[in-house]
Amino acid sequence: MFSILLPKLISLTSKVGETIMTLHNKNMGFIVKSDSTPLTQADKISHNLITEALKKITPNVPILSEESENIPFSIRKDWGSYWLIDPLDGTRDFLDGTREFCISIAYIENNYPIFGLIYAPFDKIHYYRLPGQTSIKLIDNICYKLCTQKPRRWENIVIGRHSTKNKQLQQHLRSKTNFEIFRLGSALKFCSIAEGRNHYYPKFGRCSEWDTAAGVCILEGAGGKVVDFQNQPLRYNTREDNLSSTFVAST
Repeated sequence: MFSILLPKLISLTSKVGETIMTLHNKNMGFIVKSDSTPLTQADKISHNLITEALKKITPNVPILSEESENIPFSIRKDWGSYWLIDPLDGTRDFLDGTREFCISIAYIENNYPIFGLIYAPFDKIHYYRLPGQTSIKLIDNICYKLCTQKPRRWENIVIGRHSTKNKQLQQHLRSKTNFEIFRLGSALKFCSIAEGRNHYYPKFGRCSEWDTAAGVCILEGAGGKVVDFQNQPLRYNTREDNLSSTFVAST
């Protein structure tokens, strides 16, 4: 199924990415949603384009997007599988004019991501993982297998640009030695570990399931892991609020 769908999804996200880029660095307005996160025209356009395309190519598969109308857990809990989407992950970074935003698409089955695709429109790079296979970085139509790298002496720790003042994070970092901090927006943090540039990503602040699912799948397919602070894998669609547990992603 996914081998057939993959070229369509790569083509789709490439086209959506082009649309997003036409709005990059524009003086766009935005609204603040009830969860205190920004919503731009780019978020809405990407959501509409992706969800409409998925409805056509997989008409019987439910879709949950960050920008979906609220779908009650009483309905979602009966989904054995579904698409989980963040149409523009890293909206704050997008508004700041950085390149650190992406499109994230995951396929959840039995409460866990079995397929993940992340597209970075600024750099035109796709990261993906087919079920049970090694994760891939696709750039200029060339595929590269992804593999994490263990730190040798210094550990590269990657955090979000807006996470610096989180008190739990600051306390956690005080327990670490021999490390350097790198700041990077969106789910691209998972990809940076998957391709060996960074080694460790602790997340303490608010994070939703659509922020993590594709990245978890891709990182695991490169030899990494993502667990909560009870050393358990993240689970999806098990609660009303769609929030992910605090977690650590690592090699």
